[in-house]
Amino acid sequence: MAVFAAKLSCMASDFQRRKISGIFGAMDADDDGYLTESDFRALTARWLDLRGTDGSTPEGEKLAAIMMGWWATLRDASDRDRDGKVSLDEVLSVVDELPKMPGAVTGTADAMFEAVDENGDGAISAAEYRRMIEAWSGTGVPTAEVFALLDTDGDGRLSHDEFTGHWYEFWAGDDPAAPGSAVFGRV
Repeated sequence: MAVFAAKLSCMASDFQRRKISGIFGAMDADDDGYLTESDFRALTARWLDLRGTDGSTPEGEKLAAIMMGWWATLRDASDRDRDGKVSLDEVLSVVDELPKMPGAVTGTADAMFEAVDENGDGAISAAEYRRMIEAWSGTGVPTAEVFALLDTDGDGRLSHDEFTGHWYEFWAGDDPAAPGSAVFGRV
């Protein structure tokens, strides 16, 4: 995964701050206001539990590698003071740069697609999407309405291209009406 270069000042819009704050809070497992390796280990454990497996299976090893790789990318890009933890403002400083680096965003989308596509059929089903949201949020939430919004071609699944476009819209976009702005649920 690509490493992002972030600027020191944060120019994120109110909308970007709201959507990133929501997912940041969901990832911050210990509620200390920072993302750390242990938060990503907790996220990985939630996801594995939802799938009914653990880190010793090939599926579990793959998911753990993807999630911990995502943590390493986020840490390397955002941890400005190199203290091993990432604040919301540090994440938002990277978000400011993402529209100029579409390849970096789509690289993380590729890894996340691979993690979500449990059966490896090249598409994300409504059930796979629901498990992703439950893993990230730590709670069961209704996802049918958002999934239908994201399923832009109406075929009942998210293709790699649909998911990548929505992932980019979420992380690099600033349009509340864009379907991708809801990739982790409505803001």
